[in-house]
Amino acid sequence: MKVKNRRKSGCCSVNFAKNFFHIYNFIFLVSGGCVLFLGLWTILTKHGYVSLLTNLTYPLTAYILVAAGVLSVIVALLGCCSVYKENRCLLILYTFLLLFIFLMEEMVGILAYVYRNQVEADLQHNLNDTFVQQYGFGIEETFAIDKMQQEYKCCGASGFENWENSRWKHETNTTNLVPDSCCKSVSEGCGKSQHPSNIPYTGCVHKFTFDLQDQLVIMCAVGLGFSVIEIFGMILSCCLYVKLKDDD
Repeated sequence: MKVKNRRKSGCCSVNFAKNFFHIYNFIFLVSGGCVLFLGLWTILTKHGYVSLLTNLTYPLTAYILVAAGVLSVIVALLGCCSVYKENRCLLILYTFLLLFIFLMEEMVGILAYVYRNQVEADLQHNLNDTFVQQYGFGIEETFAIDKMQQEYKCCGASGFENWENSRWKHETNTTNLVPDSCCKSVSEGCGKSQHPSNIPYTGCVHKFTFDLQDQLVIMCAVGLGFSVIEIFGMILSCCLYVKLKDDD
């Protein structure tokens, strides 16, 4: 009778721990979905610009977020299964997978924080060379530069003057002074005029840098913030394991 009461009633009972675990697991599942969404959103919105980055830290953090989000959803389902069956082996596996996800999200937070402080210097040093040397010759780079100039309403890396000394200007038969993607209203041949009414005079590097830094802040906050959830999960799963062992 004591065993039965210990299992079914009281804040220290097995059933109470199982119910609390299910609540935690739902929160963990939602957090995993948020992490997955952020990773996919980052990849879908910025993947076109990866060819302009010499450092792979930014896409790496996004892919780790996606992996952590997918794994979180799978592990949450594993947790529900382990508690439903009261299987201590599955519960141990669940705990170790939580630790792995915790390390992945910590890595994302640290990488995003470190690269946020380096991204401006990296882009200032390399983006101008990419614009000048690769536009019109590299398919991915050309597409990314056109997309960037239209999205951020900018022209050139540091300014529209970059195009004067570019390979595109000197090694192609173009009559344009700047690419058509520089124009405020894009149309074929519109890049023949450099008048401020036709093209923006600001370069892309500053706007792109600020946008990347904002996204890195979000990734850092999510990575470090959501990793706390796994700590509570590991503690809770260990407590439940002990209760199930004692109950047996």
